[in-house]
Parts: sequence; C-alpha cells; structure tokens
Amino acid sequence: MFTPHTEMETEEMLKKIGVKSLSELFTDIPEKYRFPKLNLPAGVTEMEAKAELQEYAHANESVNEMVCFLGAGAYHHYIPSAVDAIISRGEFATAYTPYQPEVSQGTLQAIFEFQSLIANLTGMEVSNASHYDGATATAEAGVMAYHHFRGTRTRMLLAESVHPHYRDTLCTYLCGYEDVETKTVSHEGRPFTTPDDMAALVDKNTALVVVQYPDFFGRIFDFTQLAQKVHEQGALLAVVANPTALGLLKTPGEMGADIVVGEGQPLGIPLSYGGPYLGFFATKKDLVRKIAGRLVGETIDGQGRRGYVLTLTAREQHIRREKATSNICTNQSLMALAATVYLSLVGKTGFRQVAGLCYHKAHYAASEIGKLKGFSVLHSEPFFHEFVVKCPRPVDEINSELLDQGILGGYDLGIDFPSLKNHMLVAVTEMITKEEIDGFVDALSEVQHD
Repeated sequence: MFTPHTEMETEEMLKKIGVKSLSELFTDIPEKYRFPKLNLPAGVTEMEAKAELQEYAHANESVNEMVCFLGAGAYHHYIPSAVDAIISRGEFATAYTPYQPEVSQGTLQAIFEFQSLIANLTGMEVSNASHYDGATATAEAGVMAYHHFRGTRTRMLLAESVHPHYRDTLCTYLCGYEDVETKTVSHEGRPFTTPDDMAALVDKNTALVVVQYPDFFGRIFDFTQLAQKVHEQGALLAVVANPTALGLLKTPGEMGADIVVGEGQPLGIPLSYGGPYLGFFATKKDLVRKIAGRLVGETIDGQGRRGYVLTLTAREQHIRREKATSNICTNQSLMALAATVYLSLVGKTGFRQVAGLCYHKAHYAASEIGKLKGFSVLHSEPFFHEFVVKCPRPVDEINSELLDQGILGGYDLGIDFPSLKNHMLVAVTEMITKEEIDGFVDALSEVQHD
C-alpha cells in the first residue's frame, strides 16, 4: 500500500488538529467495528499484481475480436480516433467541476456546445449538461413531472416497451414518494405497447407518460397523436430516444414531446463494460426551472467578451436545497465532451449516413433471418436497427454456440419478459458488414439443426 505521508508529516498534522494518534480519529465509531478482520489474500508486488490483472484481461472477449449483434441499450458504433485524442487532453481530463467560470471557459463552452447539439438533435428548446446515464435521465423526468404539478398529480404511466432498467430506476426514485403510482402499460398481456394503449389510460391524475423511440424492441411509432391526447388531459409526455435514430427520424420535439431523455453512449462512447455513460435530458423552455443538474449559459462580460457560466443555479441542490427538485447537481462532462466531439466530427450528413447504415443493414439481417426455418421476425411495425426474433431453442443455448464461432448473439428477452421466452433481440449497427450478417444467418441455420 502506498502511503504518501511520512511519519513526521503525520505527527505534524495530528498535532495541528489536537489529537495524539490516528486511532483517536475513530473514537466515535464503536470499537468492535473499527478494525474488522478482512478475509484478504496476502499482499503482492506491483509486478505480480500487474501480471494477474493481465491474465484476467486476456480472458475477456470484446467487440474488437468478435462480431456483435448485442444491443439492448448499449451499442457498438465506430468512434473516430480524434474523440479519444481530444478528451484525453489535460485541460479536459480533470475530476474538478466548473464552479469557477474564470478558469473553466473551455469546459463550460464544451458543455454549452453539447447542450446546443442535444437540443438540435431532439427538437427541444433546452438541454442540461447531462446526467449519469439514460436510466437516471428517465428517472429525473419523473421527478420533474412530479414537482411541476407540485404533487397534485401522482400517476406515472410507463410503456412496458420502455427499457426495463429505465423503468426500474424511475421506480427506485419515485415509488417511495407518498401517493405516487407508477403503472406499467402492456399490450394484451405482452410488452409490445402501442400509443393507443397509453392514450387509453391517461386521466386528470396523470403527471407523466413515458414512451421510448424507437422502443426497447426497435419499433418506431409516431407519438404526435399521443402527445395531443396527453396534453388534452394536462399531463406531460416524456420520450426516451435513441440519439442515433434521431439522425434519420422525426424528432420528438416535432411530435409534441415535453421532455426527451436518453442514453448518449452511441455518440462516441465505447461500451466499456457498462460505463461511464452519458444521460441526456432536453425539455421545453417553460420547464427549465424544474430541470435537474447543471445548465451552462452564454453571456457577455464587463468588457463585451463572450463567456460561459453555470446559470439558473438556484434550481440546484447545493444552492437552495429546499427548492431543489432533485439531488443531482453534477454532470458527465467528459462523456458530454466525447459526444460533442463525435457529433462535430461526423457532422449532420455523416450522422445521417450512420443512422441510414444501421437502418438498412438491420432490415437486410431481418429479411435473411426471416427466411430460416424455425426462426421468425416479429412485428409488422417499422423498426430502426433492432428487431425481435422468435427462436426454435432457448436463446442462451443459441448464444453459447454462436460464441464458439466468434459471434455475440442478441439479447435474451426472456430474462426481463417471461412471455418472450425463446425470443432474441438482435441489434445491427454500421460496424457490421454484409458478409458478417450472412455469416450470422449461416450460424443460426446450423444452430437450428443441432
């Protein structure tokens, strides 16, 4: 263990604070809990530790070595080399947050550009500086809606076709609130919820309706009519959006959404075993004082120069705790920078091309898989780059055999949806070639005959 302080320095610090030994610092902790015996192995040298960690690393198989058809909320997209090069610069790779605008103009400007890009992408008026991930952003939408109505509306309607982790996180935030009801809406006992299913349940006690676009199963719906019906009842509509799809599809803002949230991982952020990721949150200007987290604004200093500052900070927990709508007062600034660099590099045309490749390759894969005996592609609705395949055998068995052929198969939907046993969610991005899709189809054909 590396200890940065010498014994002399330690004694000097103890003397300064008025205690005789380090043990005195723990007197408020009951003695039996102070120094528990831990069942830990004997210490090793740095060289030995590095060798052991490398052994673990070599056992991992990543999307760099395998063909990946696994999605379900985290996707393998191409990341230009410049993204890592820029975010690794010392000016950005810091844990410190931009409280002091006089020394943080670069970081603040990067966040402001991120907000502008997200607002443009979603078709909304205001974006915050980001949240921890898509699930957290979705939960914050629920918190915003609750406080917007000052607790007078207590019903949250969530489509079962919203990512199950996002629904669970929203419940973690809100199910402990007094009188709040979170209701998951299905379609005829299955999770393939439609806009009509949602519209039928909206009433005067509904604070928020949450849908996903494209939904967890990849299906695309136009929520314009749903938004109208939600607003007729005085409620808010939140759309969980895939940012890549927004490069090709109608924006949630054009449909009338009040809040747009989602996972920014597809925007230049690697899979990284699940994080760190990036939650984006955009809304209408009317709701800006209820938005959680940081908000960077552009201003002019005393000399007429353009500058950037944190704005409307009275919304945040660290300024007026009793007025805050959330305890979130931070952001994923480094990940937001990565998304900003990515979007700036690919540009509007390039981003649309990425979305188009995902769309067309997924439809080619679906058409080929649909020809296989024993396999069938569900749904007649349009889909983006994910689709559901009904399989002749348990998905975990199929994926195990695919793994032996260097293929990461689709997501086993039976894990989260018991009614979808033996159903696989297949994701296709621009990283997959036609030859790899054909190889996947051939592998599924072989698996079917085993």
